[in-house]
Amino acid sequence: MIHVRPERPEDATAVYRVNEEAFAQRDEADLVERLRARAHPYLGLVAEEDGEVVGHVAFTPVTLEPARPGLDVRGLAPMAVLPTHQGHGIGTALGHAGLAACRERGCAAVVVLGYPDYYARFGFIPASTYGVGTTYEVPDDVFMAVELVPGALDGVAATAHYLPALAD
Repeated sequence: MIHVRPERPEDATAVYRVNEEAFAQRDEADLVERLRARAHPYLGLVAEEDGEVVGHVAFTPVTLEPARPGLDVRGLAPMAVLPTHQGHGIGTALGHAGLAACRERGCAAVVVLGYPDYYARFGFIPASTYGVGTTYEVPDDVFMAVELVPGALDGVAATAHYLPALAD
């Protein structure tokens, strides 16, 4: 049975391991540590199975240029599940729980760079549909957004900027 809950300080080692193993490198694990230290607010969730952390997702602030005062947009990155636990719905549970937690915190929209076929299950569509672009050179369908508040991105013509920690 999978249980998704907010990340706690004592989860740091397990979260590092999940990201390191899921991505077969330390880059994303190191990124999570930078985000945790620099992002305000930072939202991290973990998925547990039998008391073991087997998945993790992070949400951090994104700014829009030109600015949209009062519009809270978050970036989903990274999301990871231990390779031995992939394909069992853990990422889907993390995604749904994370978006619900963002909504509860007053977040209006979330953006993600990722696989369109995967993130569509959460309601993500190309961010360009809302007039939102990114500074990353990626295909249009890879940079996606989902409104958590209907109409939140209406009339937005802006570029989304992730935290500098993501570029370090």
